[in-house]
Amino acid sequence: MKYIVGVDGGNTKTDYFLFSDKGEFVDSLRSGTCSHEGLADSFNGSYRVMKECFDELLGRNNITYSDIKASVFGLAGCDTPYQKEKLEEVVSKLGFTNFKIVNDSFLPIKAATTSGYGVCSINGTGTCAGGIDAKGNYIQVGGIGGIVGDEAGGSWLARRAITEVFNSFYRFGKKTMLEKDVLAFLEIDNPYYMMDSISYNLGKKRKDLPVLCKKVFEYANKGDEVSIDLLKEMANNLARSVGGCIVNLDFSGKVEVVLAGSVYVKGDSPILIDTLKEKLALYTKKDLKFIILNAPPATGAIIWALELATSKYPSLDVRKNLCNLVEAKLNQMESR
Repeated sequence: MKYIVGVDGGNTKTDYFLFSDKGEFVDSLRSGTCSHEGLADSFNGSYRVMKECFDELLGRNNITYSDIKASVFGLAGCDTPYQKEKLEEVVSKLGFTNFKIVNDSFLPIKAATTSGYGVCSINGTGTCAGGIDAKGNYIQVGGIGGIVGDEAGGSWLARRAITEVFNSFYRFGKKTMLEKDVLAFLEIDNPYYMMDSISYNLGKKRKDLPVLCKKVFEYANKGDEVSIDLLKEMANNLARSVGGCIVNLDFSGKVEVVLAGSVYVKGDSPILIDTLKEKLALYTKKDLKFIILNAPPATGAIIWALELATSKYPSLDVRKNLCNLVEAKLNQMESR
């Protein structure tokens, strides 16, 4: 029997899935990050961590690397040609042969589109856009910071909320409903201390940034001009990156756009997605179909690996079955 492997490697956790090349679930494993950006020993760390995980996953199933027919790795930190090349060296050194290494922003395209090609906009803690066309060409726009227009995501939105409240007090900005929430977030009751709190606290990683994000959506629904403007600003930034993917690839007919990430899924104001649709149509002049991702991104790695193994995109029934199997296993892992 031959096997396929799909890996969804984020900045905090990595999910490894092992299936038969017939689409049957065999085993899975969850571990910490394998990203070179999150490990002290960089790409050597990626090799070290992945080797430990594959030694366990393959070893307990009496499988060798030569039994793996195809594999796909969707990895955070695979943003530039240099990073992709180094990660390909890591995976080759592990013993894989027929494989693809891509940024994790590409996985939702395989997980959610009709034919396996389209564009994905990631809008979670951070942001990135990736696209794949019918010829198999793919491109990534963003993923390395504000210098390339990564001005979206939950971290960005929370920080912009703080900026706008600071502006409202000290820089002739509009008054906003966000003021009391931002002060509470900064753990102060007087705007005089905003710069102190920002200086000492915002350099640290904050797990509670989603609190401010939710308030922006809430107040946008209540007509707060600042919150509405922030969501429209985010939508425009997202549209420019997604649109960049579309016009730099070869799409004919309707283009499927997959929206993935917690800001899309949990944001409860229509302003963000409505503005994104409007701006993207304006920039690209394309007929667009929007899909909110409701399958685990790891499914995209398995679907793509199966496509790589069989040289054809799996049928809808097969894809649905893979989604169900992956989702059930992830739910089991997360309930432990």
